[in-house]
Formats: sequence, C-alpha cells, structure tokens
Amino acid sequence: MNVTFKGVMPAITTPFNSDLSVDHGAAANNVRWLVSAGCTGIVPCGSLGEGATLSFDEKVALVATCVRAVDVPVIPGIAALSTREAVELARAAEDNGARALMVLPPYVYSTDWREMKAHVAAVIAATSLPCIVYNNPVAYRTDFTPEQIIELAAEFDNVKAVKESSTDVRRVTAIRALAGNRLALGVGVDDALVEGVAAGAEFWIAGLVDALPHESVRLFELARDGRHAEAAELYAWFLPLLRLDTVPKFVQLIKLVQEKVGVGHRRVRPPRLELVGDELARAEAVIAHALAHRPQQ
Repeated sequence: MNVTFKGVMPAITTPFNSDLSVDHGAAANNVRWLVSAGCTGIVPCGSLGEGATLSFDEKVALVATCVRAVDVPVIPGIAALSTREAVELARAAEDNGARALMVLPPYVYSTDWREMKAHVAAVIAATSLPCIVYNNPVAYRTDFTPEQIIELAAEFDNVKAVKESSTDVRRVTAIRALAGNRLALGVGVDDALVEGVAAGAEFWIAGLVDALPHESVRLFELARDGRHAEAAELYAWFLPLLRLDTVPKFVQLIKLVQEKVGVGHRRVRPPRLELVGDELARAEAVIAHALAHRPQQ
C-alpha cells in the first residue's frame, strides 16, 4: 500500500464527553476540518491523543471514526504495555482502514536495543502496512539511533519513514546521510519545524496544528519552499505556542488552545488534570497574546 509521507499530519487530540468517554462526533468534525485546511494525514492514538489512557477497543473505534471521516491516510500510533497487545492493535488498525502505522516503543519499559528491536520488529512485521518509526527518547526513554533505524529499514521493506523527536535536528541530517532517499524523514517536535525542514525533513507530525491548522500548513510550506524571510516572520509569532508542545503538560496546553479558538474542550483523562491557578493564568496569557497578534489569513 503506497502512502506518501509529506506535508503536515496532525497528531490529533482525543475529544472527550463530560463523562470522559470518547466524543466520536467531535473527533470526526475535527479531522475533517484539519484536512480542509490542507493537512495530508491524520495520526490518532499517540501521546497527544492520550493513547495511554485509551482502551484497546477505544483506540480501534477512534481509528475507524477517522477513516470514515476523511480520505487522507489515517496513521495510528501503535503503543502498548506488551508486545502482544501492540501486535494485535496493529492488526486491528489495519482491519479498520488504517493506511500506515506509527510504531512506538512499549509504554513504561525501556531497555537495550535487543529487546526494543524485538518489540518494534514484531509490530512492523504484523501487517504489510507502511510504518513510521517514532523516535522520542525524551518521552519514552528509548533512543533509536540512526544506525538502529537503518538496521530496521534494511530488514523490513515496509519501514518507510521516521518521526524524529529527539529535539536534535542533527539526527535528521544523520539519518539522511545513512539512508539517502530510502526513508522519508519527519519532524515530531513543534518548535524544531523550520530547522528540521532545513535539514531535510519532508513531513511534520504536529501538535498545535490541532488548534491552528492554517498557520501550521503555511509555516511548513514556507519552510519547505525556501521562503526564509516569510517563514521566519511566521515562526517568530508561532514559537511561543509551539513551545507548549515540548513540556510535560503539553496535552492540557494544546487542548486549552483548542478551546480558546473554539474547536475543542480542555477535558483530559486522569491522571492528567486540567490546568489551574498560576499555571493556567500563565498559559492563558501566552495564548491571549498570540491570538491578539494572529497573522491575517
């Protein structure tokens, strides 16, 4: 199955009803809106989507909702506590219309390459779907080095891309040096987008795009097309918001931005709690300043 990994692909938040069940109607509306703004794929069930708090059945149902709602590739994050569950989730995602997979390390357990390779290899081999290897040592305490990623790509033809979220854009350059054009490279950290594209990234799995898709697509296109002055101007405005994607409470913060622009609700599932007090006030001040100076579309 051919999927082109290019452009802006939102790592979507998961909207919840007041009882904290998944709001499938809101999810469908959100992904349709994101695609209408120029997004090229949808990535549910990731960290921003509170995937660790979703049950197996909820993840599969959310994938199916996204597939029914849009005609761009739906690329769910595949992560679980056990390899067995991750393999079953990959197969269920394929059965429900996913066109590619984003393969993560297991939740909680971080160890050496032998064990981590065995885990992700089992997920990659579980289907014929093209796979993005997701490297995020900051969040998952597992670092897939460029050499290890190349090792996976050499063994599995369906390893097609890398979402690089180490925060070190030199990793993009290092993977490109080893892989050539074998792998599509993507940025997974919002405030490294312009630098990552300059280093050779072809796609962006983004967070603030959930609230500001037009600005996100515009920024990516300016960076991709080498329109440096325009990109720098937009980036300067956007960076205070994009940095909300790089802190422990990024889910709460991005959902708060969604609520402020009228496209979502700040509800999160415990153990996350909604922001309060000074923390909320500081976030609201950053958001209010950005929206007051929002570039004209």
